[in-house]
Amino acid sequence: MIEVSALIKRYGDFTAVRDLSFTVQPGEVLGLVGPNGAGKTSTLRSLAGIIPATAGTIQIGGVNLATDPVAAKRQLAFFPDEPRLFDYLTVRQHLNFVARIYGVANHEAIAQPLLEELEIAEKADQLPGELSRGMKQKLAIACGLLHSPRVMFFDEPLTGLDPLGIRRMKDSILRRARDGAAIVLSSHLLHLLEEVCSHVLILKKGEKIAHGTVAEISAQFAQGETGVSLEEIFIRATGGTEN
Repeated sequence: MIEVSALIKRYGDFTAVRDLSFTVQPGEVLGLVGPNGAGKTSTLRSLAGIIPATAGTIQIGGVNLATDPVAAKRQLAFFPDEPRLFDYLTVRQHLNFVARIYGVANHEAIAQPLLEELEIAEKADQLPGELSRGMKQKLAIACGLLHSPRVMFFDEPLTGLDPLGIRRMKDSILRRARDGAAIVLSSHLLHLLEEVCSHVLILKKGEKIAHGTVAEISAQFAQGETGVSLEEIFIRATGGTEN
């Protein structure tokens, strides 16, 4: 579903992502982790087509993102850590607008359950300025899910959510994976990744240093110990440094 081959992203003379290759199959949730500056956000934005890759190939559902970006992007949703909303559109109008862009027929039948799932149905006629940080995040997620994407990229999706919202967001991610979506989730909350991810990709200085199932990564860095947390695995894999 997601196929990345020899991805490189440069900003001038600086290489943010170097020769990165991996796949995410339907039903898999890949946790993308690494120290600050590891290239996680550059990777996600390249995969979503927000910024162009310098080199390499990205395929979304068998469609080359570089040669057919519209067809590729119709299959995906990107959820940034900071929701981008229109100040003068209500919650309901946001969903109407997104439905028109993606050509979602009879979108009300999809929108209302989404609003109820994310617990913002009672805010349907409010503007973003009237919403809390967490409610804005929920609206952005509802907009992204409206066209039923088969590929999802989450960059710190739990920012601003309360404990109940966090639990519901985890349940939502797992449910969509069970329904066959391929998901990439980047977060510094390693306990979240441990709960929802089937696979882990660890980056450091733009390079892949570990990739596999959670069990495989644990076995690689656990040094024969049992019950080692993903946080400890991360520290061992990256050398415990932010540089």
